[in-house]
Amino acid sequence: MIVIQANFMKKKHLPLLLSKEIWKKRSQISEKWFESLRNSFCAEFLKLENDFNTEKGYKSVFFKKKRWNKEGSSDFGGGISSILRGNLFEKVGVNISTVSGKFPDDFKSKIKGANKDPRFYATGISIVAHMKSPFIPAAHFNSRFIITKNAWFGGGCDLTPTYDINNVRKNFHKNLKNFCDTYNSNYYDVYSEMCKNYFFLKHRNQERGVGGIFFDYLQSNWEQDFKFVRGSGLFFLNYLKDIIKKRSTKSWTKHQRKKLLLKRSKYVEFNLLYDKGTTFGLKTGGNVDAILMSMPPKVLWN
Repeated sequence: MIVIQANFMKKKHLPLLLSKEIWKKRSQISEKWFESLRNSFCAEFLKLENDFNTEKGYKSVFFKKKRWNKEGSSDFGGGISSILRGNLFEKVGVNISTVSGKFPDDFKSKIKGANKDPRFYATGISIVAHMKSPFIPAAHFNSRFIITKNAWFGGGCDLTPTYDINNVRKNFHKNLKNFCDTYNSNYYDVYSEMCKNYFFLKHRNQERGVGGIFFDYLQSNWEQDFKFVRGSGLFFLNYLKDIIKKRSTKSWTKHQRKKLLLKRSKYVEFNLLYDKGTTFGLKTGGNVDAILMSMPPKVLWN
């Protein structure tokens, strides 16, 4: 991928914490994991897509990858954006990045440990899948590891169904609770509530989807926290594969397809008005196309 970005970034752009060997090693472990998880998601998504295409008699499709450097220089790191447009996945983006720099003055106070020293390091993965079928939920997952004067993990996953909403909600949250409970019996209650509050469209007084889990500033025990972050990625990959397989054969009408496009408008509104990841990327000089890969390819408003 980016061959351990922290090794090539200029030290003056890196937070002091990364001068310590233990945190340098942890940043490398995290970066390698996000790359590995990217590879797993892309491989599984591509297999699902082309198995579907073979069954339907469509041509095979492939991910298009784009490498970018922050501010046009490897001094600040960069990332790789992988986009697949197909017949099962209308559009799915799988992004990884490792960047450093300084938070701008109007943003540094909003980030833990950055008010006095705005230097930061961030590595992570972000995935958004918009399916062609109205019966397969839109899916979102991300994980990140950020270093300022502090160091922490953040991330989460959520679903946005158009149909069969109650059953999707019930099954997803049942499985999420089982997953979270293997790490900490408090995680599900806390993180599902955080997700519910986070993915909320205030101007419409409604949730974006059926929720999931959302966590931030996870920094109690690095080794245990990393196991949870790693587990969350594998959980969501396997869960999403299963729900796609179960729902990919169902046919739909033009009316049902239109309802999906209308549902997507709420997705767009949230990501442009409220999403912290979008703000973080734009405020820190990230790649605009990669930041906005979450946008659906087609959308309708009433």
